[in-house]
Amino acid sequence: MKVPFETTLHIRDACLCLHAQRAARALARYFDDVLRPVGLTNQQFSLLTALNRPKPPPMRPVAKLLAMDRTTLTAALKSLERRGLVRIEASPEDRRTRLLVLTEDGKQALAEALPIWVEHHAFIEGRLDAVSPDAVREGLEILARI
Repeated sequence: MKVPFETTLHIRDACLCLHAQRAARALARYFDDVLRPVGLTNQQFSLLTALNRPKPPPMRPVAKLLAMDRTTLTAALKSLERRGLVRIEASPEDRRTRLLVLTEDGKQALAEALPIWVEHHAFIEGRLDAVSPDAVREGLEILARI
């Protein structure tokens, strides 16, 4: 059975997954470009931000927040650990649990990246003049729970 070209056009125009993927890739490229001067990718910035807590978190809640499996999170942490931005330590309460520690250098890198993120995030939100940025976030949050 042949799929009609009209179906291809319909999927191109209507598919939420395709639109979300395209937007995610475009945003990732944009933030990779603007964060490059401070030596971070958008994924690394998000990860450092996720670790910026009063107490070092274990891997599971960080992986959940970033919608990553543990293996992907471990791989993402390796480059940050090699650069001295993150340290992985055993929990004093349960030696099997690994805590993710944002080092002083990691805090400094995050502090340097933050003004760039603030400026460019405001620019991106400004591009959404036809829709509320809060409505976009709410819709994406709903989709993230599927």
